Amino acid sequence: MKNITNPTISDWAKICKRPVFPAEDLEDKVKNILELVQQKGDTALKELSLKFDKAVVEELKVSEAEIEASKKQVSEELKVAISVAAKNIRSFHEAQQLTETIVETMPGIQCWRKSVAIENVGLYIPGGSAPLFSTVLMLGIPALIAGCKQIVLCTPPDKDGNIKPAVLYTANFLGITQIFKVGGAQAIAALAYGTETVPKVDKIFGPGNQFVTKAKELVQKNGIAIDLPAGPSEVLVIADSTADADFVASDLLSQAEHGPDSQVVLLSDSSEFVEKVKLAVDEQLRVLPRADIAAKALENSFSVIFNSIGECVEFSNRYAPEHLILAIENAQEFADKIQNAGSVFIGNYSCESAGDYASGSNHTLPTNGYARSYSGVSLDSFVKKITFQNISRLGLQNIGRTVEVMAGAEQLLAHRNAVSIRLKKIQDEK
Repeated sequence: MKNITNPTISDWAKICKRPVFPAEDLEDKVKNILELVQQKGDTALKELSLKFDKAVVEELKVSEAEIEASKKQVSEELKVAISVAAKNIRSFHEAQQLTETIVETMPGIQCWRKSVAIENVGLYIPGGSAPLFSTVLMLGIPALIAGCKQIVLCTPPDKDGNIKPAVLYTANFLGITQIFKVGGAQAIAALAYGTETVPKVDKIFGPGNQFVTKAKELVQKNGIAIDLPAGPSEVLVIADSTADADFVASDLLSQAEHGPDSQVVLLSDSSEFVEKVKLAVDEQLRVLPRADIAAKALENSFSVIFNSIGECVEFSNRYAPEHLILAIENAQEFADKIQNAGSVFIGNYSCESAGDYASGSNHTLPTNGYARSYSGVSLDSFVKKITFQNISRLGLQNIGRTVEVMAGAEQLLAHRNAVSIRLKKIQDEK
């Protein structure tokens, strides 16, 4: 991690830029994959699995026998942990169910909203070196609470053409049975356009690598909704001298081990504390199984020393991190000043890992500065809001002239007539 001391505000924008790992002709490559799947369907999915995952996939849909086998391959301890996490995630997302109030905007006019589930949703669960079965919980549970009729799950197979048992077990635990062995950009294409085997969906959820992210971006242009821009993981920690250096180091490394394109940031008002954290990072890094991956992420990460915690918060709002940890005195006071962040963890014991797995909040969050304008996945992500209104005779009499005047001013006379004709008939009936 490089260290920066008291940068000028004019330099903040440059510092906040995320590392870029260009893939040659990324957009063209992804477009070709999307077109291939549109043209050849299941055949393309199998060809691309062999090309990218080195896996021979005979049947794209996971069989009941494979799901049953996964139950025996997952330890009882992990099953209990999944159950506890699911309960907390369900509790948090169920609390997001709201009954909309009917509003009488003026006598005789009632307006209200209703949440209606998106009928067909696709969940993309990353595989690779770290199959994220926890993401099945984070996406599957709110989809079920919302009442989505069809939930389709895609995840890449391993080299033997199998899905990791924990992913299958978790999906089955939730009651999700439409599970397909397909990953990468080709999975996004299958969900967006449908194939002989994989159903087409209305909205696609889930994080992934740059190919998945680009594929989601491209299918969105074709009218397929996506959850949010979700790229490489990141964490920003604001810490003062009261924080525990070992805790902070572990939080930084927990995100760095996601991938070499992840970024971790430490902000502090104490140069001595930053040095303690760096020593702790070096010590903990040596014993991590994914040390090589984390070390590469650290090369693209940094720490910044400011004169005050207030400046740290101001910089954090500019950076807009996916995860923000406040390991400082009076953390709650500063939490109220946070404007841009995907998810905030308050105090020394609120480790980001808890949010990733089991505290209850959702871990599918905006990255790369998108927290300035996007929220993380929630129950609302799986529903659409439909507005209703009911206008009585009295209501139309009360608002009619207002509409006539406004429509006339915009020279939309048919709009005006839709009111005028009604008002005339009401008048004639008297």
